[in-house]
Amino acid sequence: MKLGIVGLPNVGKSTLFNSLTKAGAESANYPFCTIDPNVGIVTVPDERLDKLSAISNSKKILPAVIEFVDIAGLVKGASKGEGLGNQFLSHIREVDAIVHVVRCFDDDNIIHVDGDIDPVRDIETINLELIFSDMEAVERRLQRTAKGQKTQDKALIAEDSCLKALHSHLEAGKSARSFTPANPDHQVYIDNLNLLTAKPVLYAANVAEDDLADGNAYVSAVQDHATGEGSEVFVVSASVEQEIAELDDADRQEFLEALGISSGGLDRLIAASYKLLGLISYLTTGEKETRAWTITKGTKAPQAAGKIHSDFERGFIRAEVISYDDFIQYKGEAGAREAGKLRLEGKEYVVQDGDVIEFLFNV
Repeated sequence: MKLGIVGLPNVGKSTLFNSLTKAGAESANYPFCTIDPNVGIVTVPDERLDKLSAISNSKKILPAVIEFVDIAGLVKGASKGEGLGNQFLSHIREVDAIVHVVRCFDDDNIIHVDGDIDPVRDIETINLELIFSDMEAVERRLQRTAKGQKTQDKALIAEDSCLKALHSHLEAGKSARSFTPANPDHQVYIDNLNLLTAKPVLYAANVAEDDLADGNAYVSAVQDHATGEGSEVFVVSASVEQEIAELDDADRQEFLEALGISSGGLDRLIAASYKLLGLISYLTTGEKETRAWTITKGTKAPQAAGKIHSDFERGFIRAEVISYDDFIQYKGEAGAREAGKLRLEGKEYVVQDGDVIEFLFNV
């Protein structure tokens, strides 16, 4: 999973990125501090892996990973190239979802590009630039679909009609993710364009330390806006994350409890991202390794097997499945099998979060 961290300059993007990934990206109090997208890989915390590994005597543990891309601060006019905007927008096209960092704190020592704090205005500034960029992408495609009228190509005519409706929707200041084509089969025309505003958005409301537990009026405004467009919000303090990034586990937990919260920003961001994208993890375990595999909720067994290797999907025979709780209770595969808790599942089985699976295949 690849998440792109975006926002206006000086909202705490790079500070948050540094803290979450400990990648050491440069952070400073001036616009365009981040010119090239910084990339950091973080592991997804999953205590189930440690317990499975202990039972299986695994030589190594391989958790799922998330790739964070810190994309330079966008400004008004980015879609027209302002502030190297086109370059930055191209980086956003490569991510699975957008983490939009919104400034929800007052600090006279950190300048705001628009002079004052207004998170909803900031959100709309970014969203409009993404919409303008999407409109250009749709317009370029419409130049090609217009040929369908001359050739009487039914597919091009259908695509042209769909994209014209989408363009009107974008022109009204609405995102592509809030657009539903009249014919559900025409969604493929939209998907093929890889539009920026079609990507799921998670708003990171960046607050001061004192507002981390209960939020503030700025956060409420962001939550109202997100509810209106069906997006998710999580509250974080980049400055706090910067502090706890240097602490060991025990001191970190004690610090968080003193602030009135139970987990750090990375854990909450990952949980929110999984929820936003509808992701779950199934598990494999043995002497060689214990590993988590990330899939979309609703994935069937052959496609889940394909995450390991394409041959597993191509030659899929069946899956031997034990629920995580049963695997732990009966202390491994042998105990679960003896207790009748190991199930043989076929091609139509929908994999569940925490399933411990061994795939049988033949190619």
